[in-house]
Amino acid sequence: MDIVVLAGGLSTERDVSLITGSMVTKALRGRGHRVVMLDVFLGYGEEETDIAHVFSHCADADEAVSAISAQAPDLTQVKAMRKDSSDCFFGPNVIRICQAADIVFMALHGENGENGKIQAVFDLFGIRYTGTGYLSSALAMDKGISKTLFESAGVPTPHGISMKKQAQIPFSETGLSFPCVVKPCCGGSSIGVSIVRSEGDFDAALAEAFRYEQEVIVEDYIEGREFSVGVVDGEALPVIEIAPVEGFYDYKNKYKAGSAVETCPADLPEKIAARMQEVAVQVCDVLGLDAYSRMDFLLNDRGEIFCLEANTLPGMTPTSLLPQEAAAVGMDFGTLCEKLIHISQEKYV
Repeated sequence: MDIVVLAGGLSTERDVSLITGSMVTKALRGRGHRVVMLDVFLGYGEEETDIAHVFSHCADADEAVSAISAQAPDLTQVKAMRKDSSDCFFGPNVIRICQAADIVFMALHGENGENGKIQAVFDLFGIRYTGTGYLSSALAMDKGISKTLFESAGVPTPHGISMKKQAQIPFSETGLSFPCVVKPCCGGSSIGVSIVRSEGDFDAALAEAFRYEQEVIVEDYIEGREFSVGVVDGEALPVIEIAPVEGFYDYKNKYKAGSAVETCPADLPEKIAARMQEVAVQVCDVLGLDAYSRMDFLLNDRGEIFCLEANTLPGMTPTSLLPQEAAAVGMDFGTLCEKLIHISQEKYV
C-alpha cells in the first residue's frame, strides 16, 4: 500500500506526534508498504514540487526526529521553519500527497489532529484516514462536552464544571472542594494541568490552563491509581496501570523513559478490570467512536472507577500505552499498525 503517515503540526503535542510518526513509518515500511512521513504544517518541498514519484523515493522517517523534550515545544520556532511563511495549517503538497495515498495514518496528537477538523477536511477531499470520524473526534476532544455526555449516560466520571476565560468565577462559586484539578478543556498529554489544594493556588492554576485555551475544566481530584484501556474494533484490550515514579502522570512522566512504571495486564481483581473494560466500550458508544481509541481511568481506595477522558488518536511512541496493551495479547507493533489501518478502511467499504 501507499501510505502517508501524518505527523507534527502546531499542537503542543507536536514532539509526541513526530515520535509516533517515526515509529509507525518504520513499522509499516518493515512490512513492505511504501510510506511517506509528512509534517502536516511544514509539508513536502515547494508548491510546484513534482510529487508523482513521492512514494518510490520515501524520505528517512528519522530526519529531524530524535526524542521528546521534557517541555512542550516552542511553536513560534516551528512556524519560523515554514519556507513559504504561510499561516495555512496544511503545508505545501500535503493535501495532494494524501489524496494520492491509499490511506493516511493519523499520527497527529492534540488540538488540530484530534479535534475533528482535519478529519472533516479529509472527508470533503475524499481522503481515507485511520481512526474515528470528525464528529466523534470533536466530542471526545472537548472535555466539557464529553463530561456532560458521560454524566447523562451514567459513565462514572469526576464531577466538575467548565469555565470560560472571559467569565471566570471564584472558587467559592464552583460548588467544588479542595483538592481539585484544573486543566485545559481540549488539551492533551496533561499540558497545563494543575492539582490545586488551596484557594491561594487556584488563580495561578487557572492562569496556567488559560495560557493554552479559552476554556478550562475544574473537577474533583480523585486520589488513586491510574489506568488506561484501549478499545480496538469494539473490543477492549487488557487494562494497563501507570504508576509515576514521582508526582502525577504529567507530560514528562508520560514520555520520558523511566518516569513511570507501567504494568499490563494490571494487577487488579478480575471484577474491577472487567468493569473498567466495560466502561471503556461504553464510552466508545456514548461518543460514537469507531476504529480505535483509548480511555483513561482512576481507581480510588474504595474500588470506584472514574473515566477521565477518551483519546481518539492514542500515542504510538516507545513508551505509549496502546502498543503495550496490544503486546499483552500477542500483537506486535507492526501487526498493530496494520490492524489499525485495516479496521479504519472498513468505513470506506
